[in-house]
Amino acid sequence: MEITTESIDRLLGWLRGLPGSDTAFGLAAYKSLAVLAVTCLAWYVLKAVLLILERRLQKFPFFQSNPQTIHSFRRIVFYALVAIALTYATRLFGLTVLENVFQALLIILAAGPTKDILIVALTYLEQRLAARTNTKVDDILFDLLNRFSGAILYVTAVILALDVIGINVMPFIAGAGVAGIAIGFAAKDTLSNLIAGVLLIIDRPFEVGDRIEVWSARKDSASWGDVIDIGLRATKIKTTDNIVIIIPNNEIMKRDIVNYTILTAKIRVRVNIGIAYEADIRKAKAVIIDVARRMDWAADTPAPKVVVRNFGDSSVDLQLRVWIKEARRRMDTISFVIDQVKEAFDQAGIEIPYPKRDIQISPSIEPPPGASGAAG
Repeated sequence: MEITTESIDRLLGWLRGLPGSDTAFGLAAYKSLAVLAVTCLAWYVLKAVLLILERRLQKFPFFQSNPQTIHSFRRIVFYALVAIALTYATRLFGLTVLENVFQALLIILAAGPTKDILIVALTYLEQRLAARTNTKVDDILFDLLNRFSGAILYVTAVILALDVIGINVMPFIAGAGVAGIAIGFAAKDTLSNLIAGVLLIIDRPFEVGDRIEVWSARKDSASWGDVIDIGLRATKIKTTDNIVIIIPNNEIMKRDIVNYTILTAKIRVRVNIGIAYEADIRKAKAVIIDVARRMDWAADTPAPKVVVRNFGDSSVDLQLRVWIKEARRRMDTISFVIDQVKEAFDQAGIEIPYPKRDIQISPSIEPPPGASGAAG
């Protein structure tokens, strides 16, 4: 409901034409009745709109489980109605100097129910999103938002209220900006890890329990492990050697992440095997496939197969490609195949070559007569 100077002037002209308005008391009484009438009319209209809106909103599960949201919205409407009434009163009585004060007060009062609505919305999002994951990052993030959202909202409301009553807030904003820049430079690594933690929530390249490649592991230790915790600053990975590696989230976002279990626990394992050039390739393939089928964790489909990869310096390079049902048994698969293939090749008479060198020793050559004397 827009309050214009023209509408106020028309209302004042109408009031001055009423009987008894020629006295100060009579005109003040008429003005008070006018404010009351406008307030009642506005309340009647807003109440009708609220009832229609509430009936429609109650059809949604969010508002059914959070009825306090509608109550907070009613408070905001009530404060707006009070602001309208006070604005009419200040203009009718010529107290326009108080109009900005009332508007500033409305902004501060509306911050309370607005904060309640925001917290309910954040709680709803936490129930819908955070409960679906095993990570602690989104739980911590929503907890931080719940804690600091109210303070941020109230600070914003105070700044807006000060601006409405004519106080220059730019020095405060500029000072806060400078302080924020200084803090950002001082804690850039920490902030970088925190931002990376938030991006991990959004992108979700892995979850707690996934098995991923560990690029920062020592050369003499396992190079992959299970994600056991995703924090705001760092992620913890336990390798197959039972060693926990703590990696800053910023480093994770810079790397290519190899996740073995993000889609399914079923993966394909490749094992390189060399045979001598004199060996029967078909026979060697059959032996290797028979070994692969002995594993009870190997998948039946796709069936294991052996391909010729290359002709090496001293061997024909074969490669077994076998699908296994559990990604965590990758190293078990490689160890089992190498061990059993060696035993099966020995029984089948298939040679596993190794580098050989033929060294020929030529007989010594006698120097020609007089060569030593000439040299002397």
